[in-house]
Amino acid sequence: MPPLSSKLIAELESEFPTLTLRYDVPWEHLSTLGVGGELPLLAEPSDDISLAHLLKHCAERGIRTLVLGGGSNTVGAGEPSEALAIKLRHGDFIKVRIGKNFVTAGSGVRLHDLITVAAHHSLGGAAPLAAIPGTVGGALRMNAGAHGATIGDLVMEICGLDAQGNAWCVSGSDIKWSYRESSIPRDIIITAAILKFQPVNAEAESTLIRAELKSRAEHDPKGRSAGCVFKNPSSDSSAGQLIDSCGLKGLRIGGAQVSNAHANYIINDARATEQDFLSLACAVKEKVFKMTGIQLKPEICFANTASAKTLDSCVSKLKIAVLKGGTSSEREVSLESGAAVAKALREAGCEVVEIDIREPKISQEMRSANAVFPVLHGGFGESGELQKVLEDANLKFVGCGSEACGIIIDKLKSKKFMEKHGIPTPPYAMLTKNERAFPSKLKLPVVVKPPSEGSTVGISLVSTMEEWDKAIDECLKYDKTVLVEEYVEGDEITVGILLGQALPPVEIKYPGKMYDYDAKYTHAKGETFYHCPPKNVSEELQKKAGEIAVKFFEATGARDLLRVDMIVARDGKIYVLEGNNLPGFTSSSLLPKAAKTAGISFVQLCASLALSATQRG
Repeated sequence: MPPLSSKLIAELESEFPTLTLRYDVPWEHLSTLGVGGELPLLAEPSDDISLAHLLKHCAERGIRTLVLGGGSNTVGAGEPSEALAIKLRHGDFIKVRIGKNFVTAGSGVRLHDLITVAAHHSLGGAAPLAAIPGTVGGALRMNAGAHGATIGDLVMEICGLDAQGNAWCVSGSDIKWSYRESSIPRDIIITAAILKFQPVNAEAESTLIRAELKSRAEHDPKGRSAGCVFKNPSSDSSAGQLIDSCGLKGLRIGGAQVSNAHANYIINDARATEQDFLSLACAVKEKVFKMTGIQLKPEICFANTASAKTLDSCVSKLKIAVLKGGTSSEREVSLESGAAVAKALREAGCEVVEIDIREPKISQEMRSANAVFPVLHGGFGESGELQKVLEDANLKFVGCGSEACGIIIDKLKSKKFMEKHGIPTPPYAMLTKNERAFPSKLKLPVVVKPPSEGSTVGISLVSTMEEWDKAIDECLKYDKTVLVEEYVEGDEITVGILLGQALPPVEIKYPGKMYDYDAKYTHAKGETFYHCPPKNVSEELQKKAGEIAVKFFEATGARDLLRVDMIVARDGKIYVLEGNNLPGFTSSSLLPKAAKTAGISFVQLCASLALSATQRG
């Protein structure tokens, strides 16, 4: 679309004689970043009535509008805009009115001014917001927050106008507030908000505000910027840390540079253009995606809609089919794990379809995805049966192939495999329904467990012969054969393998003598604690455990991910109990715990696995 014509400008001047209009305004004066050319026309209404009339006029004539606040996260346009820019930084839009326990603020009020004025009247409880740049309107739209405080927590009511100038008002409780997002409709122009504060000591609150401002000043990069360029993928995943881990600090294109102080800032060195900024933001987004699988979402706003579309589309979105449920005894755990993985992949920018699968069969949704992410525990999902079907259909998927799954899921095959490859494991024997006598080569106590089940289902510790028959009967509920293994007293640990690399071990401290289903999920006997890194295992033994786990991973032909359970005996010898080719992804699951200790967020863990699968030849 062409820039606003002189005819349209003349029409606006005639229609709104009292409206403040400014001509050829440099973007340098309108945003903290300062890139861009000039705005041909900038309208500055003083109240919501004049704004409503202006919006209605523009809607009727098909004139696009661009509403500006403080400009703290705005990237100006290099070419003259086809939109009428409207700045809400005058009149009622910058007024603050104090009530008994609430404050009414115009959308153009800076957060610092809002929090400071409230504190002066002994109202507070949101001091961390004072250091956030920007205005109330922008803060509400993105649910701005810091150090556990978010503006959404304060909102009683929000008022605004739609694109046609119609009034809009909603209670704060009717808005869905989430991490750095709100459900405020995109076409709504916020004009004011009523915010509830707590009674506080004015002097003490002012001290907190000054501390926040000082901390921000010490940590924020120097130079002109639009603040953080990208949203954090989740509350435990920092965009800045991701960019830094990809080695992008200091990267420069033209006059724009990724800050060396904070990698999520792009600094304008006073000569950057809109194209410099856009090219650098795209380069950062592409590199982070290639290295982590995470597609960063912008936190900044472009005056030029074409630039916004370019940044949005510079990385192709992955479509991932998450398989969950299954028919094994671990179905409920799988449903929980699958939902967590799907949520994380969406936070990573993927398009996700969740499939509650009850048989190893290919669906059209799987065929249309870039990769399939099985999150199934036990049964056909972990035995290799599903993996074989996926392989036969030439579909890419996360996790071990069918052959490795068949070895790892079957504890007897795993035992024989470990013996063959020199991987230490406790002495064992195999029994059946008709051959259930206590093995002569073993000694009490022993662990009795089904060879093909996970999540410690059907497992028993037998310390006396009086417990033997009951344990065998319980095991046979889940499998036709029984694995009997000598009990090794020591510290139980598990080592996760992610894309061929060992993660820090997790030490499992449970209330009883064995890590059974109760210790893992229900906790009727007491709480189970997970220490990562371990508290009772030396660094030397932790390193050795990692090496043994990688050996198990490579020997079985595993890929992508694996969890290897071990016992560190009192004499320091390490015994491998079993491997898990599709470990859990619930909030209490051990692979995510280990990844977190290694500095890998849950979002990055899931995204890196999905990306690895899509890149498989």
